[in-house]
Amino acid sequence: MAGLLDPVTKLFHPSRGRQALAAQWAVLLALSAVFVVVLEALHLPAALLLGPMAAGVALSACDWSLRVPRPPYYFAQAIVGCLIAHALPASILGEMHRDWPLFVATVLSVIVASTVLGWLLTRLRVLPGTTAVWGSSPGAATAMTLMAEAYGADVRLVAFMQYLRVVFVAIVASVVARVFAISSGGAMPEIVWFPQIMPLPFAETMLLAGFGALAGRVLRIPAGPLLVPLVLGIILQGFGLITIQLPPWLLAISYAFVGWSIGARFTRPILVYAAKVFPRVVLSTLTLIAVCCGFAAALVMVAGVDPLTAYLATSPGGADSVAIIAASSKVDLPFVMAMQAGRLFVVLLTGPSLTRFIARHVGGAATAEAEA
Repeated sequence: MAGLLDPVTKLFHPSRGRQALAAQWAVLLALSAVFVVVLEALHLPAALLLGPMAAGVALSACDWSLRVPRPPYYFAQAIVGCLIAHALPASILGEMHRDWPLFVATVLSVIVASTVLGWLLTRLRVLPGTTAVWGSSPGAATAMTLMAEAYGADVRLVAFMQYLRVVFVAIVASVVARVFAISSGGAMPEIVWFPQIMPLPFAETMLLAGFGALAGRVLRIPAGPLLVPLVLGIILQGFGLITIQLPPWLLAISYAFVGWSIGARFTRPILVYAAKVFPRVVLSTLTLIAVCCGFAAALVMVAGVDPLTAYLATSPGGADSVAIIAASSKVDLPFVMAMQAGRLFVVLLTGPSLTRFIARHVGGAATAEAEA
């Protein structure tokens, strides 16, 4: 398929100048719109994320060398961070405190499951070296990829595993959301794309996102553009110092940049390289998702959480993609975001050290056995 498009690809090569770049973006926008329309016609949540993501994958697979500008991508992450902060009022901390055994058990269960899966894949040498350990770590995909590169793992396969899981989780979560939406018999309210904007709250939100994205980069915090506005938003909103306002059109633009950035990572060389181990990577990804579904079922039976909320809360994808799906579904959004945000913080704080420990002991042993 890509070979048939080579003549077209040459026409849009960056070396042909600004016109080629403009043409690339025009095709990306048009293809994204087509995918969004198709997904919306199927009534799938998160179509505004999955559509651009699919378009980015399709064009990158054709070797179009798409480059999503960093500043708007970081700002888009900050907007998603504001979305999560908006869904986490200060009162949620009291809920987490009251149900802290439930939150701790669920968060640790997902982290332990992913770690054990990576350990098994490494021990059985299903994937080379310590790739499986880094690739199986839940959340913080960019941070895990950079750490893997620093410690000698195959960064291409790690990136493929991390972002493939994000795609799979987003798709499965969207389908599950649609299934439960049908069973509930309720229709989602119509979206007002251009609501009346209150100048002060909107300005406060833009300042929070802009400052958070900049501070996250300057301070070199892993996933900083997402985490800084998330934390600041929770604190400032909790003390009543700001009101976060996120009109749907702004969220749609942010979702598009997030989707394009993820999709653009799946270049032809990465896809060709990863195709060799694709069945094993998919099996490990689906295994982790299935295990997390088991944790969700336990939440339903033990804590009385509704099934869709439980699934999204335990889903091993990124907090940003789950936030987008949860925001467009009938779920307990604060509960979902509290669980996802809690796991994200734990992974960022303990994940690199834990992964290095396993990589050093298990990965090193496996490598020694291979050399022997």
